[in-house]
Amino acid sequence: MSDWHPALNAHWYAVARAAAIGRGPHAVSLLGTHLALARLADGRWVALEDRCPHRHAPLSAGRIAGDRIVCPYHGWSFDADGQLRAVPGLPESASPPPVCVRSFPVREYDGFIWVRPGPSGEAAPSELVRDTDPSTRRFQWQTRWPAGVVDAMENFLDPMHTHFVHAGLVRCEGTRMPVTAVMRTTPDGFCVDYQGGGAQSGLLYRLFESRRVAERAHYAAPGSTRLEYVYANGSRVLIDLHFTPHSPEETDVFVALHVEGRRAPAWLVRLLVWPLLKRVNDQDARMLRLQRDNKRRFGERHGASTPLDLVRGTLERFWAGEGLPASAQERVVELRV
Repeated sequence: MSDWHPALNAHWYAVARAAAIGRGPHAVSLLGTHLALARLADGRWVALEDRCPHRHAPLSAGRIAGDRIVCPYHGWSFDADGQLRAVPGLPESASPPPVCVRSFPVREYDGFIWVRPGPSGEAAPSELVRDTDPSTRRFQWQTRWPAGVVDAMENFLDPMHTHFVHAGLVRCEGTRMPVTAVMRTTPDGFCVDYQGGGAQSGLLYRLFESRRVAERAHYAAPGSTRLEYVYANGSRVLIDLHFTPHSPEETDVFVALHVEGRRAPAWLVRLLVWPLLKRVNDQDARMLRLQRDNKRRFGERHGASTPLDLVRGTLERFWAGEGLPASAQERVVELRV
């Protein structure tokens, strides 16, 4: 039995980096469903249930032969729609039985592979995903955080933990400044504008940034998030994290960094920026592991919140199957970051 609300199956989820998929099928899990993901010889992507209906061997352990996935056990081969096309050993006069493997809609956007687990639902991933320009991408990565999907997304979108978890690297506790946060619902999620911040006190800002004129956090259901920084010189940096549950207590995280309007070669980002961003990731992962383990110790309890916890409620309601707010809403919160 799935741990996830059935309504979640109508949405698209990142499941892999396209560059990480080799010549053979690749095993992925999505909302309790196990898939064999592959790129066929003609370049098309295919996602089939990771089980041959003959003797239940995993198709992800098989191989690609032209436009088919071949089972590693007896060589049964299936096309992109999951239809059985050949059974080695059958007489030439005999046709393969009318057997199918369940297939799933699959697309590639911004270097990531996206799958919709349900037979019906959204036609494509969110506009935030579709409209990103791959030519501005300077870095891409995949990791797994030791946290449920709501805790993981809240961590990324929450500025209030950075003074403690990332002290000195992102922000410093002794240099807080007043900021107005304006949260607005959008058709596919929400956007939070942070007004009045301008500069940050951490090492990352001092080394790699200039004066900001806008800072925004975006959420596009089901699991796409973005931190957007706009600078006085007209350039823009986008940090996109796409969250896909691996289990109720682990979340796969797909990361992309985009730089627009300023020179930032990919090799330079990997050499200078990535080591510090990796440190931020490791600090978040450590805190999320502590949080997860303590929730195991004490059991699930309702967490106390303040108006500073802007995003938690929307994320919780969506992942509980309640969907997004039906009408446009706006909240304004004063905080010090």
